[in-house]
Amino acid sequence: MKTLAFASRNSKEILRDRLNLAFGIGFPVVLLLLLTIIQSNIPVVLFPIDQLTPGIAVFGLSFISLFSGLLIAKDRTSSFMLRLFTAPLTSSDFIFGYTLPLLPMAILQVAVCFAVAFFLGLGVSINVVLAIIVLTPAALLFIAIGLLCGSLFNEKQVGGVCGALLTNLSAWLSGTWFDLDLVGGAFKVVAGALPFVHAVKAGRAALSGNYSSIFPDLWWVIVYAVVIMVVAILVFTRKMNSDNT
Repeated sequence: MKTLAFASRNSKEILRDRLNLAFGIGFPVVLLLLLTIIQSNIPVVLFPIDQLTPGIAVFGLSFISLFSGLLIAKDRTSSFMLRLFTAPLTSSDFIFGYTLPLLPMAILQVAVCFAVAFFLGLGVSINVVLAIIVLTPAALLFIAIGLLCGSLFNEKQVGGVCGALLTNLSAWLSGTWFDLDLVGGAFKVVAGALPFVHAVKAGRAALSGNYSSIFPDLWWVIVYAVVIMVVAILVFTRKMNSDNT
């Protein structure tokens, strides 16, 4: 109940920030439309809609990291958090209280990407629903990254880490824009060690109906999400204790 009450407050904060909310949901859609227009004007197939949509959906989740990071960083530097420290809330209560309202927002963003893709030629099938479910751990991963950054840094620093660094990492190392095999070498090795390309591959496998290929990549995303979420709770605990002292 304590976590739900705190989550309710965070939901209101999220809905109050309509500009960032619209940008987070709208920007991936703009990219999807732009790349589809580019594809329609070139003779070579570079951005097939069934391959592009899961990649754009994963890339768009990087904005959820920025949103969650700014939310917790703003609270940490305000008197609101100091008052909350007197409440009987644990660090996990705080982290899950931020996560619960952000997860529906992330799933909505992914669903909007697929809905727009229908109008751009993506076939309607039950695999779309499966792809959205498969990308849910990726949503938790990006939320966890944002909460970890928000626990470590102030608002300005979160903007740099989540707004610039993370969006570029998720863009270039996810295989959304090009096949990583074309680059190869250390670049491909680094990309394979991070969860972004695995999230895209799992989403593409689900969308294409290649069910046996989902979990080898999805496990990477799940493990990363769990580890980063645990680290975020531990870091927040340390910050909370230091702030109280």
